[in-house]
Amino acid sequence: MFILNFKVNGNKFAKTFLGILLIVILVATVFISIKLLTASSFKTNDNYSNNVNEISPKNYTNILKSVHDDLDTYIGQNIKFSGYVYRLFDFTESQFVLARDMIISYDFQTVVVGFLCENRNNMNEFTDNDWVEIEGTITKGYYHGEIPVIEIKSMKKIEKPSEEYVYPPDDSYVQTSTTLE
Repeated sequence: MFILNFKVNGNKFAKTFLGILLIVILVATVFISIKLLTASSFKTNDNYSNNVNEISPKNYTNILKSVHDDLDTYIGQNIKFSGYVYRLFDFTESQFVLARDMIISYDFQTVVVGFLCENRNNMNEFTDNDWVEIEGTITKGYYHGEIPVIEIKSMKKIEKPSEEYVYPPDDSYVQTSTTLE
């Protein structure tokens, strides 16, 4: 019969465990700090003065939701996207929604979603339901409350795209920075 006897020094074990735990916490803190410092540099509105963020049908509603939820973070960013001209009776001559139809049920029921836009230059060239592509800057405006408004820099007619519908925001979507990608 063989008997093995271990003698454990509790003080030495506790010091080793605490040392390893301290190293793990230090590495995690450094990693999180780097991520936060990198992300905070994107929050300054000056970084977006020359960049244009393209919105696609796949990320359209996620970005729409993010901008509405945290408008102050996105003010000053330049965006480019397409949709159709949609006007309501109480809009001014220069206002319209650059809209997409969002499918909300399995039987293809839709609702209109989009950004309110201001185009002070050539709105008489565009009618309701015209498909257009715009480039503009996110600003803060008011329409039955505070909302994002796109100040249009350029706007042109396009053909109706093959992907004309969008889907509700993805529950798994997590905004990791303020870039619109």
